[in-house]
Amino acid sequence: MNTDRVLDDLRELARLTGGPDGARRVCWTDEWTRAREFLRSRLDKLPVDISVDAAGNLWADLAGEQDGFVIVGSHVDSVPAGGWLDGALGAFAAVEAVRTQAAAGKPPVGLRLVDWADEEGARFGRSLFGSSACSGTLVVDEVRDLRDRDGERLEDVVARYDVDLARVHESNAQLRGACAYLELHIEQGPVLESRGEPAATVLGTCGVERHVGVFTGQTAHAGATPMGLRRDSFAAAAQAALAIREVGFRHDGVCTVGGATSEPGVVTAVAGRTEMLLDQRHLDPDKLAAMLAEAHEACEQAAVHHGCEVELRHLWSIPPIPFDDRLIALGRQAVADSGGKDTAIPSGPLHDAAEMARLIPTVMIFSSSSPPVSHTKEEDTPEDDLRLAIEAYGRTVDAALADAAAGELPLRT
Repeated sequence: MNTDRVLDDLRELARLTGGPDGARRVCWTDEWTRAREFLRSRLDKLPVDISVDAAGNLWADLAGEQDGFVIVGSHVDSVPAGGWLDGALGAFAAVEAVRTQAAAGKPPVGLRLVDWADEEGARFGRSLFGSSACSGTLVVDEVRDLRDRDGERLEDVVARYDVDLARVHESNAQLRGACAYLELHIEQGPVLESRGEPAATVLGTCGVERHVGVFTGQTAHAGATPMGLRRDSFAAAAQAALAIREVGFRHDGVCTVGGATSEPGVVTAVAGRTEMLLDQRHLDPDKLAAMLAEAHEACEQAAVHHGCEVELRHLWSIPPIPFDDRLIALGRQAVADSGGKDTAIPSGPLHDAAEMARLIPTVMIFSSSSPPVSHTKEEDTPEDDLRLAIEAYGRTVDAALADAAAGELPLRT
């Protein structure tokens, strides 16, 4: 892997599609089209067959000596004012993997690059659009009427990019003959930076439980109502939020109260109704279930303490999705051979790899994030860490190709 070429491509993409506020590559926009055109300009120089499937995913196929192929890729779309590496690192490392294999002649099995459409879901709020269409989990009737901030429907907008919602699941045909899926991504968090590690292999994506806690008390005058006689819904929510924070610590997971809104929402009134947003994540399904049960108990106890009632309403959930043990071992060895440590960590954020892991052996490699933030213009990673992660990814691709040729990673039919 020529890490200089990957970094040069990433810097050029940032120049073409970035600005003072960060990356501008929101899917289903002209800026995303510009990013895709730049990606294609790199692929056009390689001996690959390029196509776009029914869900808007871009594919580039490098033929191999044997049947079957390994998929490499990520996404070039971004959130508004996003970072220069999120998604793009994996996409252009995949380009370099194809370049490297093509320069050496035919790989033992094929190598198929993918740029997933709308991983971020920034315009319509539906993440993993292209990969979930490909895996078959996208429910078309749930997304067709989603609207952006200007009121435009998702179905109408994607049609301008030749995507017919009635046909998006046809993209699944791209997985026939697949042996594995490999993705490189920045961590987007502080774990690797805190350990002083440049890269790691990913064990899988955490399961997610999202709920809204609705606390109902009694609106009352802030001056006329003594503290002991109040039914303060906000106080109940606040107590629950602090208890739920401890739930995350107890189970070595993450629990986030992302916001709370109260009614009537004025300074002179006790809050009669408060909605609290709750996000919980864990790689272990039993621990995720325990965290949810304990969060529910914390809400009930807080409601009783403050003379309120509470209802925990389900918003969305996804089970933990572990990655393939064999590929995890290959990734760990690759990171160690590249100068990193033989470690593996779970991914809190979701990725397209989670959709692929439902159907084919999958693994991810993470680079560190420093500062440990993402979805912001401040997103970055030390250059040495990027180089090591790119090299480890290339070694993982090599090992997966060899295993696929030896029949250790069977073809998906």
